[in-house]
Amino acid sequence: MPATPPASPPSAATDADYFRKLYAQGDDPWGYRTRWYEQRKRAVTAACLPGRRYAFGFEPGCAGGDLAAELAPRCDRYLAADLDPTAVAAALRLLAPLPQVEVRQLQLPGGWPQGLRFDLVVLSELGYYLGADGLAEVARLALRSLAEDGVVLACHWRHPIEGCALDGDTVQQALHQALGLPRLVQHLEPDFHLAVWSRDGRSPAVREGLL
Repeated sequence: MPATPPASPPSAATDADYFRKLYAQGDDPWGYRTRWYEQRKRAVTAACLPGRRYAFGFEPGCAGGDLAAELAPRCDRYLAADLDPTAVAAALRLLAPLPQVEVRQLQLPGGWPQGLRFDLVVLSELGYYLGADGLAEVARLALRSLAEDGVVLACHWRHPIEGCALDGDTVQQALHQALGLPRLVQHLEPDFHLAVWSRDGRSPAVREGLL
C-alpha cells in the first residue's frame, strides 16, 4: 500500500474501486521503484527485523511487490497479497524469480488466510485504509495466526491523509494496544513510524545467543 496516498481515500464500501482507478494510471502509482525515499524506507524496514531468517512471512497490501522482493529472500515461504488485480499482476512479475513466494488477490479483513501460521507479518502502509474497526480485526487475526516465535512489523506514513480518519501514528499506537506484545523496535522519523513486536520478546542479541 502507498506511503503518500492521493486525496480522498476509500471507504470500506468503495476501496476496490478506488484502487482500481488509481492503478489505471500505471502499476507503480506511488513511485516505489523510483523514489529514494521509498528505497531507503525498504532498507530501514529490512534492517529492523530482529531475525536473520523466517519460516513463513505474510504481507497483505503488498502493492507491486517491492517490499516483498526485499524481505522474501529471508523467508522459506512468503505470501504477498493485495486487493487490486493490477497490483497483483505487477507483484507476480516482480516476484517470479523467487520460488518461495506466492501472490494472492484478497481483501482484508475478511480475506485473511485461514489455517496458516506466520512467524513474520508485515503491515506496511495499510492500516489507515482499514478504519478503526478493520484495523482492530486485522490485529486480532495477525495475533491469532502468529507463531510462538513470530514478529509483526508495521510501518506507516506520519503525515495527514485527506479522507482517512486514522493517521500513521494513530495506526501504530492502535496496533501496539491491540497486539499486546513486547515492542522490540520503535523507529520514528519525520515521515514514517516503524515498529516491530515479538511474541517471545527476544531481542536480536538474545536471538544471536549473546545474552
